[in-house]
Amino acid sequence: MPKKLLILLFFLSPFYMNSQNVIWKTDINDAVTASTEKRKPLLIFFTSQGVSPQLQNEIFSTRDFEEWSRKNVILVKLDLSDPSISDAIREQNLRLKNAFGIEEIPQVCFSEVTSRKGKTNFNKLGLMGYKASGVKSWISESSLILNPE
Repeated sequence: MPKKLLILLFFLSPFYMNSQNVIWKTDINDAVTASTEKRKPLLIFFTSQGVSPQLQNEIFSTRDFEEWSRKNVILVKLDLSDPSISDAIREQNLRLKNAFGIEEIPQVCFSEVTSRKGKTNFNKLGLMGYKASGVKSWISESSLILNPE
């Protein structure tokens, strides 16, 4: 009996584990390059220390989000309080925050990117924050921002 229980737990455990395969870019320049190459919009996650972890814990750490994001967006995480980034990068991230009209943190901004002759242009598609309605609803609303009907 214990052997059968262990085997059952082994096969069921992936369904209960949070996704750890989501890869976030932390440099907007790398993200712009990936967005251009893969022809995918950016999902820019503006965050800071001390903010509510609900968006990360209930949305970003799920397998549904991992699968959706891999197909639809380039993930960018800009931590505005990260002490390991240079002052120039911090200033660049704050300029992006202000340019996209981010007033509350954490917040997600969806943006298309075009690069021509060394100049990068961002086209803001929409903003989203945390919603307690669950990951499937969050993904559905995000998809409507990316592909309005």
